[in-house]
Amino acid sequence: MPQPVVTRFAPSPTGYLHIGGARTALFNWLYAKAEGGTFLLRIEDTDLARSDADATAAIFQGLRWLGLEWDGDAVSQSANRPRHIEVAQQMLAAGTAYKCFATPEEIETAREAARAEGRSTLYRSPWRDADPATHPDASFAIRVKAPLDGTTVIADRVQGDVTIRNDQLDDMIVLRSDGTPTYMLAVVVDDHDMGVTHVIRGDDHLNNAARQMLVYRAMGWDVPVWAHIPLIHGEDGKKLSKRHGALGVHEYQAQGYPAAAMRNYLARLGWGHGNDEVFTTEQAISWFGLEGIGKAPARLDAKKLAHLSGQHIAMMDDAALVSEIAEYLQVAGLPALAEDQARDLENAMYCLKDRAKSFPDILEKAHFCLTSRPIEPDSKAAKLLDEAARQRLGELTPHLQDAIWTRDDLENRIAAFAEQQGVGLGKLAQPLRAVLAGRTATPSVFDMMLVIGREETLARLADFTSA
Repeated sequence: MPQPVVTRFAPSPTGYLHIGGARTALFNWLYAKAEGGTFLLRIEDTDLARSDADATAAIFQGLRWLGLEWDGDAVSQSANRPRHIEVAQQMLAAGTAYKCFATPEEIETAREAARAEGRSTLYRSPWRDADPATHPDASFAIRVKAPLDGTTVIADRVQGDVTIRNDQLDDMIVLRSDGTPTYMLAVVVDDHDMGVTHVIRGDDHLNNAARQMLVYRAMGWDVPVWAHIPLIHGEDGKKLSKRHGALGVHEYQAQGYPAAAMRNYLARLGWGHGNDEVFTTEQAISWFGLEGIGKAPARLDAKKLAHLSGQHIAMMDDAALVSEIAEYLQVAGLPALAEDQARDLENAMYCLKDRAKSFPDILEKAHFCLTSRPIEPDSKAAKLLDEAARQRLGELTPHLQDAIWTRDDLENRIAAFAEQQGVGLGKLAQPLRAVLAGRTATPSVFDMMLVIGREETLARLADFTSA
């Protein structure tokens, strides 16, 4: 019976949840879900000086916004330090690691000599095969014994077989002279102890795999399945940096993109299923496999994200949209919706979703039902509200007072009035739009009248025509 799949996401809590990290988390989550497995979260906080509690909270928040809930409790790597030390001591006792008494100064001197002679600066410790009787009474690091010849093959599910000459691998330190474990040891011990079967991570860790395999083999542990995914580049094809704009997941949330759209977009950064561009999370889970991940770096594309966002907004349930918009407002530091505003927004959603690419687009179009009297027109709307408009809308008002207040009846009455006045419908609709919304870019006047209702429509008209 095959071993159940266990994946993990293991970020360092030194900053926000980066877009690349979010994509890595998503791939691990999708693969675990697709295989009926387990998705774990480990905070790699061994660098206590750089680790930050706020950054850890930001990682949790970003993952939860994306809907990437992990199984069980998040694990803190620093809490496992005694276990890391125990494994280093076990390797030492088994002879697969050794005590190295070389000082930093001695190591640097050796490397400087190698550079001067044009040799590899890979450090070979003279203590590797030293007689224990010659060991000084001094502090020491523990180094793992790397093979001196032959090759190490990383069987990678994305990159294919990657062969590394063993003479390019150093006897890496697993326990420093101050007694603290290195990252390269800690990550292997934690992955083994957590039962991780598949390590899916950025291909900047590819070389680490060969070095980490030294620990797996020294301990006689099964090596996990490797899958090193290509990094994400900016639209200019260069490695992501601050100049490319939004890099943190929280920034995309604050810009008003739906979480489902962001999941869809991140999934398409380096993975594909035929020609499918827009898909639900359920579809992504059913389709996802490591064979769909490409080797070439993916590129951020703001236009594609906006397109996907618009598609997902159109597909979303209205109540779910209002709920996510409420979260967006909180993250963006904007005023929350009152209960009646949330109700009106949901009722209006049918005429707001069309062509909206983000939540700010929806809220701008929804201004007519979120604002309150007296309606203050913006500069463009104010230009439409001249004396002729005041007179014409004043004459229209009695025709609306006894309307049935259905779309058909409102359209028929306003069309008949326009014909009676000898003007096109636009001449009537434009100032009516400005009165009802205080804006020129809105849903149709009929949709607005239906959403805000008879009483509010007539009150807004009266505010203008009687002023």
